[in-house]
Amino acid sequence: MSAARKSVQSPNRKSNVRTNHTWIRRGIAAAVVLALAGGGYWYFRQRDAEAATGAFRTAPVERGDIRVAISSTGTLSAISTVTVGSQISGQVTDVLVDFNDPVKRGQVIARIDPKTYQAQIAQGNAQIANARATLSQAQAALVNAELDYRRKADLGTRQLVARSDVDLARAALDQARAQVNAAKASIQQQTASTETTQVNLDRTVIRSPVDGVVLTRSIEPGQTVAASLQAPELFKIAEDLAKMKIELAVDEADIGQVRTGQGVSFTVDAFPDRQFRGTVKQVRLSATTTNNVVTYPVVVTVDNSDGTLLPGLTVNAEIEVSRRDDVLKVSNAALRFKPADDATGAGATATAPQPNRQGGSGVIDDLTRTAGTLKLNASQQSAFDAAVAAVRERQAARQAQAAQSGGGNRLFGGGGGRGPGGGGMVVTAGGGGAGNMQAQMRQRMAERFREDFAQFRNSLDDAQKAKWDGALAGLLNAKRAPLYRLVGGKPDMVMVRIGASDGSSTEVSGGGLKQGDLVVTGERAQQ
Repeated sequence: MSAARKSVQSPNRKSNVRTNHTWIRRGIAAAVVLALAGGGYWYFRQRDAEAATGAFRTAPVERGDIRVAISSTGTLSAISTVTVGSQISGQVTDVLVDFNDPVKRGQVIARIDPKTYQAQIAQGNAQIANARATLSQAQAALVNAELDYRRKADLGTRQLVARSDVDLARAALDQARAQVNAAKASIQQQTASTETTQVNLDRTVIRSPVDGVVLTRSIEPGQTVAASLQAPELFKIAEDLAKMKIELAVDEADIGQVRTGQGVSFTVDAFPDRQFRGTVKQVRLSATTTNNVVTYPVVVTVDNSDGTLLPGLTVNAEIEVSRRDDVLKVSNAALRFKPADDATGAGATATAPQPNRQGGSGVIDDLTRTAGTLKLNASQQSAFDAAVAAVRERQAARQAQAAQSGGGNRLFGGGGGRGPGGGGMVVTAGGGGAGNMQAQMRQRMAERFREDFAQFRNSLDDAQKAKWDGALAGLLNAKRAPLYRLVGGKPDMVMVRIGASDGSSTEVSGGGLKQGDLVVTGERAQQ
């Protein structure tokens, strides 16, 4: 019976195995089909993208933040470290503090054997007593000399004694007075000597000069200190470790960008997963030259309220010298790109547009962002809006005039007339007068903007004026560079203002650039 059952079950098992193998083969085939379909989709998408950009590699114009930082290394230390020494020599009898002990100002931290100075004080007191006794004798002799002189002087007037006796009595009186003065001087001398010894006796008690923490202790009870030539170092006390400092060595090529008040972020090897913050407190002028490399010390203050940071830790710091938020930025490769002569289809001589092909709208946008940081009141904001409206109205009129004349795109600034956006001259690439022309144009733009925003500027306080003037000067004097925007599959050169760069991206403005525009970063290899 069991044999028959086995003969019946064996064919079913083989059928199930064949069914499983069939489903596995079907699954593999489906996976291959899906992979081929995905590869084909990616290929056609890539081909369409390459067809859209033609023979050029591109990158989009993005909006974001740019942070420029300078890297440096340094060492953490207390803001104030006091070295406690001894002004006298002697044997240390007591050491009352140890490493890391907190101490208060005036607290006794060590004692030196005072017996020598106590004996000198006793000797000085005896000498003072002796000098006072001598003074008493001199004062008694002075009284006797005064009486003798009076008697002889009276007798001399009556010619009862010789004149020489009167003179001798006067000399004896003067000598007695001198003896009194000498005795008084001796008392003062001995008193001063005793006071000096008392000062040295007080110095046998070593006190903390500040509130702080003991960093080092260099003495032990029973040790003899000698202060004959210089004060020996007994303790080092760090004052208030809740506030610390870093001394960074900044290269001479970067020191011009460092300013007091800039933010600093840093890490230490002891806590690699934490980032700490500090502030530039001082840029020192004492340069140091090591192997022909010039560096300047920069002092950074750090809040260490939690006591995490320790003196002596090595610091890897970044000084944030510039930060631009919510600005247009492009890849640095786009600023390095220079097409071949036939890439633009313009021939051997290309026409170079000027900084503001849109009539200065890029400067207005940047100034609007600057005004947003000035915390303007209602009247100031109204004056700014009125100035902006007047500038935009004039720009629109010039653009319309340029469009009617048919030469707006390649004219100096995009239109005729004087001031920013005017000129009516074509500047070819490499022209010898291009530099002078741009300088004159920037000067006219500066004059025009000062006129346009004069009323608004007069409404600002001193701090707001300084920030406004700095922003306007920075925009008008900013470096210009050509950038190639992809239009219709071909690169179209625009001049943009160059701002901050973090090494991979650079801030740009002007030239009519918008977020999402494609700029050329290179040419594709011929296939």
